[in-house]
Amino acid sequence: MTSIDVDRLPEGDEKVTAVRSMFDAIAPRYDLVNRIMTFRMDVGWRQRTVSALGLTPGSVIADLACGTGDLCVELSSRGFTALGFDLSFGMLAAARTGAPLVQGDALRLPVPDGSVDGVTCGFALRNFVDLAPFLAELGRVTRPGGRIALLEVAEPANPLLRTGHGVYFGHVVPRIGGLLSDAAAYRYLPKSVAYLPPTAELMGLVRDAGFPDADRATLSGGISQLLTGTRA
Repeated sequence: MTSIDVDRLPEGDEKVTAVRSMFDAIAPRYDLVNRIMTFRMDVGWRQRTVSALGLTPGSVIADLACGTGDLCVELSSRGFTALGFDLSFGMLAAARTGAPLVQGDALRLPVPDGSVDGVTCGFALRNFVDLAPFLAELGRVTRPGGRIALLEVAEPANPLLRTGHGVYFGHVVPRIGGLLSDAAAYRYLPKSVAYLPPTAELMGLVRDAGFPDADRATLSGGISQLLTGTRA
């Protein structure tokens, strides 16, 4: 089981170690817990993410923090060439995709400049040590005219929905995770939303990384968000 400290949010190298250890621990039942705690809405969110790329079949897409390969599976089903990268060997070992997978740091991708047509990333922005270098790496590896589609959790703007979502995400999800997987990990994950900067700041970071048309769409009443952009 993970040894992550749920009473505080780690930073720097400590965060890298903690996040990798946590995902190694929850990998075997990660997909099952996701389906249950989102009522399978995560499936539709990933479909929307791939559609938002707007690229032609055959395009090479790097899926960062690919986990067990959900987005890689969806990309391959649409005719894309998917390449998966993840820091956690445990997640890659539990993957169910035929796409090539690489264990590595998304801040230092082992691919040449401008070598991919697009990038996807699902529910991982809050797990990186620093978003600016991560987004700069997206700008480096994506060709001009290429697209990015980044899926992440969010908080609903509607006060009533936000309160209900807060109760569910903060109290029910950890119970589900505790019953089926690792209790500490699923207490940490709701708290990790605090790592995300305010929306305006986040969108500014995406634009500054070379995606000046960056846009944000909220999904399912605002409990998740999809950030897209075209490489200048």
